[in-house]
Amino acid sequence: MVTGGTSGSPEWTPDSWRRRPILQQPEYPDAAALERTLDELRRLPPLVTSWEILDLREQLAEAASGRRFVLQGGDCAERLDGCTSARITNALKVLLQMSLVLVVGAKRPVTRIGRFAGQYAKPRSEEYETRGGVRLPSYRGDIVNRAEFTPEARTPDPQLLLRGYERAALTLNFIRALVKGGFADLHHPEYFDLDWVRHSPLAEEYHRMAATIRDALRFTENVLGVRAGESDRIDFFTAHEALHLGYESAQTRRVPRRPGWFNLSTHFPWAGLRTNQPDGAHIEYLRGIENPVGVKVGAPVARDQVARWLDILDPLRAPGRLSLIHRFGAHRIAEELPRLIENVRAEGGKVVWICDAMHGNTQLTAGGVKTRRFEDIRSEVEQAFDIHREMGQMLGGVHVEMTGENVTECIGGARGLSEEDLTRAYDSELDPRLNYEQSLELAFLIARKMQNGAVGR
Repeated sequence: MVTGGTSGSPEWTPDSWRRRPILQQPEYPDAAALERTLDELRRLPPLVTSWEILDLREQLAEAASGRRFVLQGGDCAERLDGCTSARITNALKVLLQMSLVLVVGAKRPVTRIGRFAGQYAKPRSEEYETRGGVRLPSYRGDIVNRAEFTPEARTPDPQLLLRGYERAALTLNFIRALVKGGFADLHHPEYFDLDWVRHSPLAEEYHRMAATIRDALRFTENVLGVRAGESDRIDFFTAHEALHLGYESAQTRRVPRRPGWFNLSTHFPWAGLRTNQPDGAHIEYLRGIENPVGVKVGAPVARDQVARWLDILDPLRAPGRLSLIHRFGAHRIAEELPRLIENVRAEGGKVVWICDAMHGNTQLTAGGVKTRRFEDIRSEVEQAFDIHREMGQMLGGVHVEMTGENVTECIGGARGLSEEDLTRAYDSELDPRLNYEQSLELAFLIARKMQNGAVGR
């Protein structure tokens, strides 16, 4: 069993983060109402289990050593009204299809981690937003306030924490029912096809690949006389940014017969670029839980900061405990990533390296629309593979903001979406996401990169 959490420190409690400098937290007008809501959250059942969390740590330990690949993907920010069977099913289909493609390319198991069932809070660059001379608090995600530009909608409401918890529970329950019911059975990959992309340029290639895997499974089962184990069931984990620390700590608990504290709202929480300060409240919170944790890295990082992250979050240097999710952008990764790798190596880190090729490539069009270019995303992923290989190690995974809906938010891809297409189906309130076809195309590009020996074998 993987061990090495830091919760043994007598100075840590689920609320010790309150003694540290804190950023990106909403200001509630009624502090007493917030505390009543947090007390209710503390009494509600957990969303995930400790054994699922420790299973993920084991799998991430394999990814740290190059024996497994991680696919982390989902919405930029979940919406409460997006908790529908169609949206959940489509998101699951995308991740399953991408992972199937990556299994073929990586020639090793793939761990699937969804950015859902809790990705309701978002950091913002500005505390306030001004429109037409009216100044209101920024929209911070549906767990905090609402996107509509009115004083009522933008006032942080603690009841939304409960609504987020409930939607997360409903999402997890439906996903578990789908997986348990054979939705992810590799014998029947047609179960997770998406109707609207039937005529995609990649559809035929995907179906050929799925048929090959299905035939191989059946051949193996015929020879052995048994059903190939786990081919009809998959592990599926959840992740979200541990941003709203009141919400996170309210669901942080001890469990019977296991040491330490577990965040039981998600399997894999991470600190974002705006909250990853070693002295800050978010790193203080993450250091004390037994979950595997991640840190987003997207700016030049000195060795002493790397050393502090490792010493605080992973003092035992236990593979699977800490993931570094780098997000430099296609034009900066060649300069910044080698230095980060060298600093981690110098400090004895055994982290999982995950490439987030989305956030460093966000830009505004001439008309002021936020978008990302598929070519930049592809370039950053390919450079990440090459840099890790050249430095004698493997990229452990990718982190993608994507959706199963037929949106037009990112430019490029097989169908050549242009700036003019953005207005056709732009649905995100925050960051632009890859649609299904672009996501699958990216998976194929990654698989081909792996097959061509870019994984350092």
